Amino acid sequence: MKVLATNIAQPRKISWKGKTEYTGIYKVPVKKPVYLGKEEVRGDTIVYGKLHGGVDKACYLFSTEQYEYWKKKYPDLEWDWGMFGENLSISGLDESQLRIGDVLQIGEALVEVSEPREPCYKLGLKFGNQKIIQEFVDHGFPGTYVRILEEGIVSTGDTVHLIRQSDNDLTVKAFFELRYMELKDPDILQLALDNPALSMRQKDKLKKFL
Repeated sequence: MKVLATNIAQPRKISWKGKTEYTGIYKVPVKKPVYLGKEEVRGDTIVYGKLHGGVDKACYLFSTEQYEYWKKKYPDLEWDWGMFGENLSISGLDESQLRIGDVLQIGEALVEVSEPREPCYKLGLKFGNQKIIQEFVDHGFPGTYVRILEEGIVSTGDTVHLIRQSDNDLTVKAFFELRYMELKDPDILQLALDNPALSMRQKDKLKKFL
């Protein structure tokens, strides 16, 4: 895996259901390195701390291999890295192989895979069509948030190394699919609840399905 772009956003005003809001989803590539802090990427925009940023969602990674799929579906958009609101655009990132709890070295930073991104209406606003929310869920490659174990600088071109693989074999993709299953797979559900790297916030959402 390799970092192809580092992306941050300035706050942008949007309108949703008659209300004016701000968002940090409009990220663009920056030429300078970025600093991965414990709760955020330094200099990035986080509007709603309950949904973005924080210890469990400090930095968002998205696979560059997924761009071609989406470009074909939305060819009229102006495309660049950061289109999905990711802080780091990563080549070779595969959610079907990456496990929640895997530890990665990215530049100077040591990070732990924490949970997939769950799309909201702001992605729909950016793409000009709210149907992308369901399309994003159906496609099943959401990228992943990471928590920062050791803070540090990340630059475009940095190699991403798998330092330690989780003993719990719950992948990012499997957990993402579980979140949207109407009837939860009991084996995957138990695997998620047993995963020490999955946040209590996510586990609490799942306990009612036991």
